Amino acid sequence: KRILVTGGTGLVGRAIEKVVADGEGRPDEEWIFVSSRDADLTSSSETKALFERHKPTHVIHLAAMVGGLFKNIRSNLDFWRTNIHINDNVLHSAHEWGVQKVVSCLSTCIFPDKTTYPIDESMIHNGPPHSSNFGYSYAKRMIDVQNRGYSEQHGRRFTAVIPTNVFGPHDNFNIEDGHVLPGLIHKVYLAKQSGSALTVWGTGKPRRQFIYSLDLARLFLWVLREYDEVEPIILSVGEEDEVSIREAAEAIAEAMEFRGELVFDTTKSDGQFKKTASNAKLRRYLPEFQFTPFRKAVKETCAWFNTNYANARK
Repeated sequence: KRILVTGGTGLVGRAIEKVVADGEGRPDEEWIFVSSRDADLTSSSETKALFERHKPTHVIHLAAMVGGLFKNIRSNLDFWRTNIHINDNVLHSAHEWGVQKVVSCLSTCIFPDKTTYPIDESMIHNGPPHSSNFGYSYAKRMIDVQNRGYSEQHGRRFTAVIPTNVFGPHDNFNIEDGHVLPGLIHKVYLAKQSGSALTVWGTGKPRRQFIYSLDLARLFLWVLREYDEVEPIILSVGEEDEVSIREAAEAIAEAMEFRGELVFDTTKSDGQFKKTASNAKLRRYLPEFQFTPFRKAVKETCAWFNTNYANARK
């Protein structure tokens, strides 16, 4: 197997690379991690050249234009166009090259905004996503549509996973454009340095299921090797492990030994209140899978950020 990982230097790509290097790789697997420096995946010719160069038999497709709530609100069209181009180029190149299996990465934000909870894999296309990130959400939904098309028309084994909120080492810790957890880690670091209060955007009440990137990486390997459905599968901790943004901020403050005050800026948007996802399908396949406890994973991520601050903060 020659496994090409697009977006290979991002949060999830680095986690897969680490898990493979730490003994989860197999002798018959050659892993190739590529980034935007290797090819512009919005260009069909550059994408084709990348596949020519590496001749993959399998692909894990992680590359995407991503960002936190406020970046999405500002740039919905850019998120839609960029991701549509990337996904179409990667999937079509994989098809033309005869790749045996592609596993793409979706997101829980693709689910309908108005829905019943918990959400599951059958509900992806049941209604419009949340208006704050409709561009990204619709582009990601189209991967599911394309996977079904390639399966029905060409017999391709293209599938996708839907992780909940991923965090861990090598995340985007940019306060303006990153996701909530890495943004909070950076904020706590700065508040501790300056001796000021920690300001959390929003009310702190929205609830999220967070998955540690190294747990997700182990699950990605299982999906690549064992999961044979075209339908996506949600990769997530259980519903009972959902935490509020306030609880997440408190866990980070504890891990960073921050003793200051927590202030909630309620003039800032909360985004979606909850997106509780069911991991029942995953549990049917892997009833014994052990997730890293949230506070332990937060502690490890904070330790990595502290050690790598000079590069991580960019």
